[in-house]
Amino acid sequence: MGRWGGSAALLVAAGVMLGSDPGPGSVVLAALMVLLAYLLSPLLFPSSPGDAAGRKRGREQGVPVVYWRPGCHHCLKLRLGLLVTGARVVWVDISRDPDALARVRSVNGGDATVPTVFSRGSVRTAPSLRWVREQLAGARGR
Repeated sequence: MGRWGGSAALLVAAGVMLGSDPGPGSVVLAALMVLLAYLLSPLLFPSSPGDAAGRKRGREQGVPVVYWRPGCHHCLKLRLGLLVTGARVVWVDISRDPDALARVRSVNGGDATVPTVFSRGSVRTAPSLRWVREQLAGARGR
């Protein structure tokens, strides 16, 4: 669908809804759709350093490397959970880097399942927020 496909679809749907019924209920629902479009867009995530640079940055900073893609609700959930605590990880977008996509597929039986998190010699696919926070706590304790 592309990096902006889901967000664009939500924005179009919100516009159509407001055009056909500009009542208060539609305005509230359209506002929620616009918020969701933002949350699912690439805007919420920092620019991706790419696989090689992301791995290097993760090693240098001693933080997990999270492989993600726009539109992934599990990635969004993890991102929001880490934002609340101010936790810093390296985010690598598999839709922008073929090497990142290949790395994710290599540990997921050929599937491009995200989020896939590499940390301190281990890898987890769709890890819990708690596990990622534990990895960060362990990295700080070194």
